[in-house]
Amino acid sequence: MKELEAFFGLDFRDKQLLETSLTHSSYANEQQKESNERLEYIGDAVLDLIVGKYLFEQHKEYHEGDLTKRRARYVCESALVDYANDCNLGRYLLLGHGEEKTGGRHRSALLADAFEAFVGAIFLDKDLEEVYKVAEKIIFPLIEEDRTNDFTDYKSHLQELVQSDKRSLEYRIVSETGPSHHKTFVIRVYMDDILMGEGKGHSKKEAEQHAAELALKKLAKKSMKF
Repeated sequence: MKELEAFFGLDFRDKQLLETSLTHSSYANEQQKESNERLEYIGDAVLDLIVGKYLFEQHKEYHEGDLTKRRARYVCESALVDYANDCNLGRYLLLGHGEEKTGGRHRSALLADAFEAFVGAIFLDKDLEEVYKVAEKIIFPLIEEDRTNDFTDYKSHLQELVQSDKRSLEYRIVSETGPSHHKTFVIRVYMDDILMGEGKGHSKKEAEQHAAELALKKLAKKSMKF
């Protein structure tokens, strides 16, 4: 957990609060500890505030409807998973034995919840200014990357198809090479543990988009029924 703090330049006064934010209910039940569920509530509110404020101040061309849609986009589950993956949050999660064995460390819903709890813990430990260390490092850059690149959101399209038939979808990092300032990521996307596509890019987000694009092409080619 010290590495996670160092990544963002954080220094928790209450280390137990940090641990709780990374404690899944499965681990909490086994070890008789508090889970991160209540911290999710705080983190959700804080993320709404800082993302909404950023969009309001930085993009005066957006009307109220635009702001509402954009904010929803950057606090939804898929965005939270992107943030969690950018700081390798899954590596630090405390999971119960069953959740660990079934791949909980890479489960989207679990990662999204944990990121919210992590943000909530930062806010409670110090203040909103401390949360901006996280926002400025991984949230705001993603917002600007999306804004300046006109691309088809293959991940969202694939997610909609998968959710419509209650299938599972998971992105797994295959490799991470190159210097820190110019890394290359290779990521595979699985549907119900079936490999659907592999993508490469200089960010995890880019590699995931390419993997999702290949998965959609495979589905279209095979006319797979959902």
